[in-house]
Amino acid sequence: MQIDHVTLRTLRIPLVTPFTTSFSTQTARTVLTVEVSARVAGREVTGWGECGALAEPVYSDEYAAGAADVIERFLLPRLAAASADTVLTAETVGELLEPVVGHRMAKAALEAAILDAQLKAAGTSFATYLGVTRDRVPSGVSVGIQDSIRALLDAVAGYLDEGYQRIKLKIQPGWDVEPVRAVREAHPDVALQVDANAAYTLVDAAHLRRLDEFDLLLIEQPLAEDDLRQHAELARAMATPMCLDESVVSAASAADAIQLGAAAVINIKPSRVGGYLEARRIHDVARASGIAVWCGGMLETGLARGANAALAGLPGFTLPGDISASSRFYARDLTTPYVIENGSIAVPTFPGLCEQPEADALAEFSTEVREVSPA
Repeated sequence: MQIDHVTLRTLRIPLVTPFTTSFSTQTARTVLTVEVSARVAGREVTGWGECGALAEPVYSDEYAAGAADVIERFLLPRLAAASADTVLTAETVGELLEPVVGHRMAKAALEAAILDAQLKAAGTSFATYLGVTRDRVPSGVSVGIQDSIRALLDAVAGYLDEGYQRIKLKIQPGWDVEPVRAVREAHPDVALQVDANAAYTLVDAAHLRRLDEFDLLLIEQPLAEDDLRQHAELARAMATPMCLDESVVSAASAADAIQLGAAAVINIKPSRVGGYLEARRIHDVARASGIAVWCGGMLETGLARGANAALAGLPGFTLPGDISASSRFYARDLTTPYVIENGSIAVPTFPGLCEQPEADALAEFSTEVREVSPA
């Protein structure tokens, strides 16, 4: 593959309802997209990638504007230099970009665009590339922190009416045991889990153990992302299975977490771990160790939602992921909306990772467009 040019777009897309976690409240999502125009075997083709970084560095140390700068100044020049000497493929992107420390979300967006172009040129769907045989995956939904327990119960009931097969509740100190109790009492049989986004410390172990009575699928990332040892200690103190999110950024860190006993479950977010190819490696490591995985989300648009569904079709993804309908977050998506049918999302069969985004949607939501030379 020879990259001709790259377009970086920053978009601001309103959310249907505000989404609140322990670290932020979002009323709109800032989205960085990467459009790669390239030649593959003499054919002109375009690939698209979406960056999971938020507008501010609150989920991780990356943020959308910084990711755009890193792609333009450091990542693209390395790929351009390499493609002059060797054949550039999606499978070589990770190794070529490894000298740049960190910036996994920026790397993931660029790798996704190149993989999308590569698969489109070959006429191959992402599911076929991965070897996925499932045509649908179960859909779960993430429910942010609400203004009241009554509002939470109304939101959960609405999502269950829409057919979601699993409910994830965001929690934080002061909003944990009682909201979870209320949802469990209202829905005793629903698959239920909680996500703390590193809002607690090990000092809170006795309090967190109170969640054990609610028969949760898992508790996700209760402690700091860089503390596997304390997660392992908390896992031994709780009956609820421990799930890691922010702590797992690679197959190597997944292996470490499993060995330490810090993770009975792993949430795989492709953007967080550096891309879909590393996400597949984490899946393979976890599956070989008998550890369940599920596909998390970063409020993706249609540029990444379908690829997440294809990834979740791999056999190790045994728990419903955060692969909700487009309408969960957006009144208008960038591509054909994804919908829930019988509690599931269809695995896409079109070539590539995503459909071509709608030009008028890009025009409506774009706040900055930068044409970048790869050289």
